Amino acid sequence: MDTRQVATSIVKKLQEAGYVAYFAGGWVRDYILQKPSDDIDIASSASVEEIQKLFPKTIPVGVAFGIVIVVQDGHQFEIASFRKDRGYVDGRRPVGIDPATPEEDAQRRDFTINGLFYDPIQDKIFDFVDGVKDLKKGIIRAIGDPKDRFLEDRLRMMRAVRYSTRFNFPIESDTLQAILAQAATLLPSVAIERVWQEFKKMSQFSHFDTGLITLHQLNLLPTIFPQLKNVSTEEIQKRVNFVEHFPKGCPTIAELLELFPDSSLQDLVDLCDYLKLSKADKEFVEFYYHAQKLLTLPGRWQEKLEPLEWARFYANGHSQLVLEIIAARFSAEEKGEFLHEHFLHQQLLQQAILRIQTGSPIVRAEHLMAEGIAPGKKMGLLLQEAEKISVNQNIEDRNTIIEMLKKSPLWN
Repeated sequence: MDTRQVATSIVKKLQEAGYVAYFAGGWVRDYILQKPSDDIDIASSASVEEIQKLFPKTIPVGVAFGIVIVVQDGHQFEIASFRKDRGYVDGRRPVGIDPATPEEDAQRRDFTINGLFYDPIQDKIFDFVDGVKDLKKGIIRAIGDPKDRFLEDRLRMMRAVRYSTRFNFPIESDTLQAILAQAATLLPSVAIERVWQEFKKMSQFSHFDTGLITLHQLNLLPTIFPQLKNVSTEEIQKRVNFVEHFPKGCPTIAELLELFPDSSLQDLVDLCDYLKLSKADKEFVEFYYHAQKLLTLPGRWQEKLEPLEWARFYANGHSQLVLEIIAARFSAEEKGEFLHEHFLHQQLLQQAILRIQTGSPIVRAEHLMAEGIAPGKKMGLLLQEAEKISVNQNIEDRNTIIEMLKKSPLWN
């Protein structure tokens, strides 16, 4: 069964046990907009304990907030009990919850377009917040008083921009003014990890550049990155001008780096630490920084490095992605020529690239030991020289390389 069929069977089981149960939130919104989605959440009048009794396999991810995951037929579905929140003290989590009706549950949600329910058994939409009307109008509106919604969870201010960007819906006036009034309170109320996740979600859809510009206009971007406080919106527009042309699947951090064009490598490493990025993201940023410096130098790119250094560049798992990111700044014709030239160059160095990637050079330590070279600094230098001779002079015969090493000052 597909995701919707399995989710429908769960709703049916809950209803047959005497509980109210609906699909909730984003899936319902996308269903009305006729956008395909498998991200189905379920809301029910059943408590976590009652859900756990009905379904043999569950994961208690948020019992204190009435949330449990049901695992069925290889799918996972988050089921939340209808609830009222007792108030918020940390700009994120309620201090406690109480059981509620679907109408009351809808009132605690963020935006009207996300406050909808759908009964897959009756094929019926339940709308207690005028979400359908706002979807037809094409606007992002907070449910109830927007100031209260943002005080409950300040990350909702970024989410408003994400939904506005994703669906090309303007943010309704009162909601917009509430964001402007509270933008400066985003941090430290919201953990930087959650801010980063919001950037990642925003970058998954088109027009991330527009989203960044809007975040700047609403003072959210300067709040997150204080170094952008005195940067004009026009300058931000220039900086993110090519982001929309970046390759699909491009790391979010590569797009964000466009905001900081004159940063040193240390500045970018500090930025990664500030955002608490993974080691893999940091390694990408360092490689991307050096690649940008290399590939944007004046003159013919083939002459900028020896063949060995190019082979090491191409052997890096990020090289093709970085080439495509840099090519995004060119015209269509220039982009094609740039990528094709690098493809041909890479083909010429294919054997050397493969040896670097697999860690299998032509001359290895055991070959030098057989010639009387003891392990140590000298051997390390000779191995480096052997690789250099092999790639730069296109020699793949081990004995020839060793004979050339014997004639070098390093040998003696």
